[in-house]
Amino acid sequence: MQATTLALVGATGGAGTTRTAVELAAIGARDGRDVAVVDAAFTTQGLSEYVSGRIGTDLTTLVTDETGASLAAATYPIELGDGHTGSGGTGDGDAPSLPGRADAIPSRAPFERVARAKTAEAARKLERRIDEAATSHDAVIVDAAPVGSNEAVAGVTAADRTAAVFPATAHGRDALQRLRGRIADVGAGLDRSIAVARGVDGEDAAEAEGETDADVRLPSTDPAIASAPTTATGSGAYARAVAAAFEDAFDATVGIEFEEPGVIDRLRP
Repeated sequence: MQATTLALVGATGGAGTTRTAVELAAIGARDGRDVAVVDAAFTTQGLSEYVSGRIGTDLTTLVTDETGASLAAATYPIELGDGHTGSGGTGDGDAPSLPGRADAIPSRAPFERVARAKTAEAARKLERRIDEAATSHDAVIVDAAPVGSNEAVAGVTAADRTAAVFPATAHGRDALQRLRGRIADVGAGLDRSIAVARGVDGEDAAEAEGETDADVRLPSTDPAIASAPTTATGSGAYARAVAAAFEDAFDATVGIEFEEPGVIDRLRP
């Protein structure tokens, strides 16, 4: 792979950035790679919801109180469902373990520590932690909120590439253009864009089927956290689209053999 670090930035709140990051990590692990997702969205802390069990040391601790601790102290396997995880060979459920690792480096902290983790000094330490993750993983995905905080800027500037995640609607396309300006303001560029379709009705659904101005378009999938990651075992249109997004983002070739879509699937728009 050429690029090893990808910053995923949501063009809007609720764009599906964290879910997309988790799905990309799972498809990479399914293909035999070790992939880490770094939570640079300290306010929402959404990545922690994809980790089962108690989170002790988290990423905000490493950039504030325990700056000398190993990154491994805040690294947890992503819960893949059915009792198994993204660390190859450690699963104990019915579904097979993946050949690679899908790890989360989450944020799970009280307000006081989150506030200290948002300083410029902590952002510099975050950049070093991202670089550290790249030494122990084949690919690193930084989950960042819309660029407007020190940690989001650190994620964008530390990564090899930046990709925007936006809803596949007219509103999402407008937000994408605003995000381009924000990223340019911090001296970075937007290399890729991923449109996420939603299972919506009416006018938004019609917009979602139209032109999205995206490099990759992800079809809608079950939004429930418990259903993620779909790509750990799935072979439908969503898993194939995430694999295409992984290839596009990391200049990689995903060697997973997906089942060919049936006649009815091929006839669907």
